[in-house]
Amino acid sequence: MKNFFLLSLLLSFALVSCAQKKENSVDTTTYYLIRHAEKDRSDKTNRDPNLSEEGKQRAELWASYFENIDFDAIYSTDYNRTRETARPTAEANELNLVFYDPFKIDFEEFLTKTKGKTVLIVGHSNTTPMLTNRILGEEKYEAMDETDNISLFKVTLTEDSKTSELLKID
Repeated sequence: MKNFFLLSLLLSFALVSCAQKKENSVDTTTYYLIRHAEKDRSDKTNRDPNLSEEGKQRAELWASYFENIDFDAIYSTDYNRTRETARPTAEANELNLVFYDPFKIDFEEFLTKTKGKTVLIVGHSNTTPMLTNRILGEEKYEAMDETDNISLFKVTLTEDSKTSELLKID
């Protein structure tokens, strides 16, 4: 009888532990935010350029960097350079791109829709730090330099914490 009681007690603790672990993983949201890769600057009048050859290589580099991350969603502004940067990672994750306008996004809806998920957001030198700051709820990061194509902002949200880090991936 004593063994039965101990076994029941152990199973109860194991089930509670598993339930807590599952609950914690559902409540963790991770955002990866990057600026688009190098764009073709040969035509200064083109407001929607494609990626340069170097940019295409960088887009593949991002896909390689992210290969062990299972994204639930990949967001991109609706420009050639951001779509082309996001596409290799989206294809590797078998995901369609979700287009967003960083100046018109319903931010509360976005946070609700992405809660508990792992999300890549591809934007621009001014919008990537802006969105990072909005997710964090503080003005931590400034606009990026126009030549910065290697910065990765990683933001992790849980029920009781918000953390961020700025990585340089080259």
